[in-house]
Amino acid sequence: MDDHNRLDPATKQSTENLAQAIYTINRHAKTAPNPKFLYTLKKKALIKLVFEGKAKKEGLHFSNNPKFSKQQSDVLVSAGDYYFHMPPTKDDFNQLPHLGSLNQTYRNPKAHMPLSKAKILLQNYVGMKEDKHPPKTNQSKRTHTYEKPVFKKLGESYR
Repeated sequence: MDDHNRLDPATKQSTENLAQAIYTINRHAKTAPNPKFLYTLKKKALIKLVFEGKAKKEGLHFSNNPKFSKQQSDVLVSAGDYYFHMPPTKDDFNQLPHLGSLNQTYRNPKAHMPLSKAKILLQNYVGMKEDKHPPKTNQSKRTHTYEKPVFKKLGESYR
């Protein structure tokens, strides 16, 4: 029964499989219906990998998309053959070297892992579950009821 799961490489929590799962999550996050969960999952997995010594914080990069048009830096983290960016902590600015601008010529190797397997692997790794019903935003709470227009004869008052 469990032979299939035991032989499936995506269920092993090796550094390379975890890095491939993070890569897959990161690639799908921008177009996902719940991107906040995916980015949180990525961040928690990277923090845990660094804490366990399976990943390394390499340095700081200037962000390509800074908030409010201000200069901003991201932490470059290497895990296996992959590199990722995550938000820095205050200690990162004191401890890590600044690497300048992002090198546009480097690309992570392609990972062929379904999003569902990547999510399951990282959820099991960090011990986090997805809320199937994300909280509704203010925009979805406002419901406008349609009011039929009233047409008056020419010369009649609208009051």
